[in-house]
Amino acid sequence: MRLLVQRSGNAKCVIGDRTTGKIDSGLVVFVGFTDGDGPEQIEYLAKKLVNLRIFPDENDVMNLSILDYGGKVLSISQFTLYADCAKGNRPSYVKAMKSEESTKLYDLFNEELRKYVEVETGEFGGDMEISLTNIGPTTIWLER
Repeated sequence: MRLLVQRSGNAKCVIGDRTTGKIDSGLVVFVGFTDGDGPEQIEYLAKKLVNLRIFPDENDVMNLSILDYGGKVLSISQFTLYADCAKGNRPSYVKAMKSEESTKLYDLFNEELRKYVEVETGEFGGDMEISLTNIGPTTIWLER
């Protein structure tokens, strides 16, 4: 399981003419799964994410988690986090978990996050347009 985490001002996910998720401040999290991922990885990375100290404290030091700072999470499924470009110029996605299994884990991940913070989402398998303002910029890679 892989997470690409970005500290964000405003962010939203649009599919066609409808907005499926929108936050004013918090984290945008791109989520990918591979074979062997399950509830253990989800629980571990959800806790790691909400306790990640990447928000500024009163001294402008990244010392606060989203639990301390406030804000929401915009969670976006992204199988391309498992792209492999080692053999040529066309990425291979064979390491990405198949859609049916991955959908269930994505829903489970969002349920786990909702135990701690408010979560907005994209739409699994949708042709999504993601816009965000990366604050810092701060981008963190989490994997388990």
